[in-house]
Amino acid sequence: MEPDFVWLLAMWIIGITAVIILFYGVYRKSRLANLGVEERRSDRKGERIKSFFVHGIFQKRVWREGFPGVFHAFIFWGFVFLLIVTGIVFVQMDFKLFILYGDSCNYVTLLADLVGLMVLAGVFLAVYRRYLKRPSRLTRRREDAVALTLIFLIIVTGFLAEGFRILDGQPGPLCRTIYGPEYGSDALWSPVGAAFAWFFRLLGLTNGGSLWAVFWWLHMILAFAFIAYLPFSKLSHIYISPTMTYYRSLRPKGALKKMEFEEDAETFGVQKIEQFTNMQLWEILACTECGRCQDRCPAHLTDKPLSPKKVIIDLKDHLNVRGPVLLKKKDKAPEVPPLGGNVVQYDEIWSCTTCRACQEHCPVFVEHIDKIVDMRRSMVMMESSFPNELNPVLRNMETQFNPYMMGNDERADWAEDLGIKVLSQDKDVEYLYFVGCTASFDDRNKKVAVALAKIMKEAGISFGILGTEEKCCGEPLRRIGNEYLAQTIITENINTFKKYGVKKIVTACPHCFNTLKNEYPDFEGEFQVIHHTELLSELMRQGRIKPSKRLPSITTYHDSCYLGRHNDIYDQPREIMEGVTTSKIKEMKDNRESGFCCGAGGGRMWMEETLGSRINERRIQDALDIQADTIASACPFCLIMLGDGIKAQDMEEKLQIVDIAEILASSLEK
Repeated sequence: MEPDFVWLLAMWIIGITAVIILFYGVYRKSRLANLGVEERRSDRKGERIKSFFVHGIFQKRVWREGFPGVFHAFIFWGFVFLLIVTGIVFVQMDFKLFILYGDSCNYVTLLADLVGLMVLAGVFLAVYRRYLKRPSRLTRRREDAVALTLIFLIIVTGFLAEGFRILDGQPGPLCRTIYGPEYGSDALWSPVGAAFAWFFRLLGLTNGGSLWAVFWWLHMILAFAFIAYLPFSKLSHIYISPTMTYYRSLRPKGALKKMEFEEDAETFGVQKIEQFTNMQLWEILACTECGRCQDRCPAHLTDKPLSPKKVIIDLKDHLNVRGPVLLKKKDKAPEVPPLGGNVVQYDEIWSCTTCRACQEHCPVFVEHIDKIVDMRRSMVMMESSFPNELNPVLRNMETQFNPYMMGNDERADWAEDLGIKVLSQDKDVEYLYFVGCTASFDDRNKKVAVALAKIMKEAGISFGILGTEEKCCGEPLRRIGNEYLAQTIITENINTFKKYGVKKIVTACPHCFNTLKNEYPDFEGEFQVIHHTELLSELMRQGRIKPSKRLPSITTYHDSCYLGRHNDIYDQPREIMEGVTTSKIKEMKDNRESGFCCGAGGGRMWMEETLGSRINERRIQDALDIQADTIASACPFCLIMLGDGIKAQDMEEKLQIVDIAEILASSLEK
């Protein structure tokens, strides 16, 4: 046989073997993910295709952080380009199908050299960041070093082979099939290889002998080894993560999945890894372990045990151990302790404020909150394992339909003597004002309810309240994990709304707003729901509200997590403030999508904060750092938490917190 044929045959055997191993690894990963309960995500294909290209291929979220984004792009796009070039070489050499002609192959050769340098630069930057700069959010596993070393060796051996080839005057693989063996060296179009050849000459070498072939083979073997290694390493995110940007959840950002209660169900929530859905398991496998979620987590940043990244990694490691056992033994796999409190620690699960900062900054759309809430559901409904201070909250929700240990007969006391319609007496109104538990029972937030009611009256809005027929929207119960009680109350609320023919709802609580708007439709409760900042901003634009004076204060605005990250409402509160204050809004360091939580979400409003430092005090410090004298809020939880933070730091003379409705109401006073 001809030597060239033997070489070609050997290369094909190695290549096919590597691809077979690759597909076996992909198949093995898919079997692990498909251990989960089936969940289909095939709706809204146009939006999914767009997501795949914007976030999976062009990696929009990766670029949010400049330095990591740059070197990741160097490595990812460099490898993609070099893979395409390698494919062209194979097609032209093995199948004689010429894709590049004339000078075009020279230009591609030059570009391949420069791209190879770009990949090397990306590797060096990644090594510098991971092993020298050492940010706390990055774990340093052995496979990280293996991956970077493999990429480095693939590029370097390619350049070495190129250098020895040029030293020998051999033609480049990309152009030899076009120009023929007599074409000679392509040093002009391979500057990096030419530099290596020049260095070899300095060392006294006059020809490469067989070294160019040795390094070429080493280069190819390493490249094929990399392909085979992909699905068995952290690098599997190279293909899983872009795929999951297509299959990401397209539910409203603030909506939890509805839990179906089946009559013969033996468990509720998620106790075992296989009780997550297959899509949730794919998300776990897609995690790139970049740590961006951890860097934004308010619990982690105030020294709580929670790291969203660690939660996902621990679940992934458990899946990689538990999964093969389940696949091998099927229904006879040994029992394991529940995930909550074991694989993921108790304090990790209960430190989460469900603020969504982790998900907002995850480049591959991993949903941490759903997984934490699923484990909470199991802990609450199956094990009664939850913080003790939630016991009276849950009892009062069962009997009085609010978490404040108050009788529901007091719910409408704030509205006495205000002349506000109650739907049981007159249901002919445009809006139901859903007051919410906090504004109904908390003295500080009652003032917000009064201010909002007065503004709506001033604008001629037709509205009414349910009074004692209003119940908690169910949001705290769902986030705490008592899904059964939550669904009971949600159903009762929807029946009440329908009884009075409610079509439009306005509320000042982002938690009520998110639940009524994004979650009630899952329970056949379709209503037009708006937040009070949306309504007030629109009334100002229409001229139905005209501030009579401007307030001269140095004001900053605190973005509520459930109004901002969960529902993308950032501009309307600021528009209201700009319309009633003389000074320009001073933004705190963390604002809009990166806003810092007050610490009350996820049921934390009714739990003691005994671990680490206090989240609300951290946020107050942000306001003090910009020398603001007033914090504007649009959430009753934030109003309470930040108010407590101001008191805790003895800053009541320097800083106050008020609701947007209160600011606007003050500007309307004659």
